[in-house]
Amino acid sequence: MYQADIAIVGAGMVGLALARALKDAPVSVVVIDTSPIHKPLSDKPELRVSAINAANQQALSELAVWQALPENRLSPYTHMQVWDHDSFGRIAFNCDDLGAPSLGHIVENQALVNALSEVVKTQQNVTLLPSVRIDKVLAGKSETMLMLNNDDVVSCRLVVGADGANSAIRQHGNFPLTFKDYGHTAIVATVRTELPHGKVARQVFTPSGPLALLPLRDPNLCSIVWSQTSETAQSLLAQDNAEFAKGLQIAMNGEVGHITVESARMHFPLTMRYARQWLSDGLVIIGDAAHTIHPLAGQGANLGLQDAFALADSIQQLVRDEKPFYLARHLRPFERARKAEAVKMIAAMEGFKQLFGGDNPLKKLIRGVGMRTADAIPGIKQKFITQAMGW
Repeated sequence: MYQADIAIVGAGMVGLALARALKDAPVSVVVIDTSPIHKPLSDKPELRVSAINAANQQALSELAVWQALPENRLSPYTHMQVWDHDSFGRIAFNCDDLGAPSLGHIVENQALVNALSEVVKTQQNVTLLPSVRIDKVLAGKSETMLMLNNDDVVSCRLVVGADGANSAIRQHGNFPLTFKDYGHTAIVATVRTELPHGKVARQVFTPSGPLALLPLRDPNLCSIVWSQTSETAQSLLAQDNAEFAKGLQIAMNGEVGHITVESARMHFPLTMRYARQWLSDGLVIIGDAAHTIHPLAGQGANLGLQDAFALADSIQQLVRDEKPFYLARHLRPFERARKAEAVKMIAAMEGFKQLFGGDNPLKKLIRGVGMRTADAIPGIKQKFITQAMGW
């Protein structure tokens, strides 16, 4: 039997970030996951990547996590270019305008999980339990028992659900969920470009959805996230690599030259989810368990990491104030603040999707004028980019 103050369910980047952020707190932590946590990286880039903003990079550096990332799997981007397909609308960002070394980094999800697990397993207050499943949750007034499928039991005061979009912990809490099918499917792959990417993150809005080319460590490799209407996505997935790459080149207006597909293609449906309740006594959810958003701005992982850091701050303050950190009434300020950030991001993504979707001539004119105006006014551009960097 394991006894702990906090049980974190889900050892992805969000759950492990919470465990790491609690490294100096006088609390014991158990982290549970159904899969192995540390997984060897292949020689080629992993398909699932995230754009980690400057604010989260700094937070991870302060926790000695960033330093544990292999340098050859870190891909800084110094510029961003965003444009509307077949339109004059375009905006560009440059880290030099802010005096920053980069705008952010493209990081392979598993590389970040591996770095987090390496530092977390050195903590005296954390126990990692990989490759186990929770069969039953028995919740009491001040203690919760997690019955595991290997006959072990975890006793804790607070259960944190960081177990993803289909969170079993959210379902156990019976937290109401608002969701909307975006009607889009995201296709991810690694591609090789004829022209070097130049550490530029590129995104083009097409009538059927956005396409992002994210620069990887190799100067001619990019990770793509092509979000298309589900019907269009199925058609693209049915194509061979040559046809698919040709479609990428057309969507990119040839900006990176000839493209070849270097990996398998993965795809997944896109759904907005928002839990209207995040906590009850002894239970709280964070990350994708609490919210999922459209990937067009690449902010999903950043939002989840900020949830983890905010919850860690709240728990540590409650411990210092000698207040029960597992009671809902004491965690309400955390819930209010993070729900507000999630709603703001969901609304912004929905607005972008509605504005940039389709090829209505009036909407294209509005988009073009808006992007050109924003690109021409330094104050507006700086506000956009500082928000994207998390500052």
